[in-house]
Amino acid sequence: MSEFVASHILVVDDEPDLEELMRQRMRREVRKGAVTLSFAQNGREALDILRKNSDIEIVLSDINMPVMDGLTMLENIPSINDKLKTVMISAYGDMKNIRQAMNRGAFDFITKPVDFEDLRITINRTSERFRIERELHQNREKLISIQSELATAASMQQSILPRSFPSNDQYQIFGNMEPAREVGGDFFDVIRLPDNRVGLCIADVSGKGIPAAMFMMSARTWMSGASIGHPLPSKVIAEVNNLLEESNDSMMFVTLLYGVYDPATHLFSYANGGHNRPLLFKADGSVSEIDAVPGIALGVHPGCDFEDQSVTLSKGDLLLMYTDGVNEAERADEALFGMERLEQVFDGQPPPNDPTEVTERVFSRVSEFVEGNVASDDITCLALCVKE
Repeated sequence: MSEFVASHILVVDDEPDLEELMRQRMRREVRKGAVTLSFAQNGREALDILRKNSDIEIVLSDINMPVMDGLTMLENIPSINDKLKTVMISAYGDMKNIRQAMNRGAFDFITKPVDFEDLRITINRTSERFRIERELHQNREKLISIQSELATAASMQQSILPRSFPSNDQYQIFGNMEPAREVGGDFFDVIRLPDNRVGLCIADVSGKGIPAAMFMMSARTWMSGASIGHPLPSKVIAEVNNLLEESNDSMMFVTLLYGVYDPATHLFSYANGGHNRPLLFKADGSVSEIDAVPGIALGVHPGCDFEDQSVTLSKGDLLLMYTDGVNEAERADEALFGMERLEQVFDGQPPPNDPTEVTERVFSRVSEFVEGNVASDDITCLALCVKE
């Protein structure tokens, strides 16, 4: 014989035979504490019991009873507990009442005379359904809570990204990031330095979601401090690398490129930590990747050396820094956006002298290419337009 798995059953019947049968047949389960039985003689009494006992999982009820019948009771149960399951007991062949019971929310039914093994199977099936639905409800509540926390995390993450950018007669800067999930691992920063110089950083943390976002926030914090303490980009990212590695139990890493633009000399000095090489769009419409020693990603190996390099920019030039979520944006057919499309994003024409327009153009072209395919990686751009 199958064993009962239900914890609390309310039996509703005005005939004492069923109560006696349930007590006798389930005495072992009751003694073990595996099952709790409650009894009522009519629907009204059953509703009163349900109001006082929120742990009842299953109601096993006759249809024809005095004071309040089983069908009327069924209509009232959801207002007390819309989670529990009801199994109705009906005379054999009484399909009219059975149909009404099922239409009013009964989960299942059994017929008289009651076959106790059939009753066990029915109650176990009902109890399993109750527990599955309860778990789904609990998971849904957890999901709602997680989504709320993710929304808060996303808001916090966006708040630490620059919202205002340096803008003057010499240059303009703008950046944007679209996370693939609620929170992302990409980040960028613009750091105002002495002598009208400006630091530009773009980075891509391994992984996705909250762990990547937390690692990203650490990297961004270290970058802000190190960039003020060291004049050379290579020394800045070397220090960030060591700081990240010291507390990197999760063995995450970040690719990062950091550079300093000096408008007085038009010189962009930079060092690379395993990141994509920026694109230089010239005023004459030509485009190329700037020279950049690949370097090694930050956060894994301490004591790494990085190389300083530089490029001289001219009036009308655009320096575009980006993460691989741009060039590796993927369509449903697994085709990638690619470097060629990125280099031709302005159709061979001179680049706009507005960095906001630049990033919007890149994001728009990527969106058109993927044709609605869900992004698998964060998309980030940081643009520097030289005005004079």
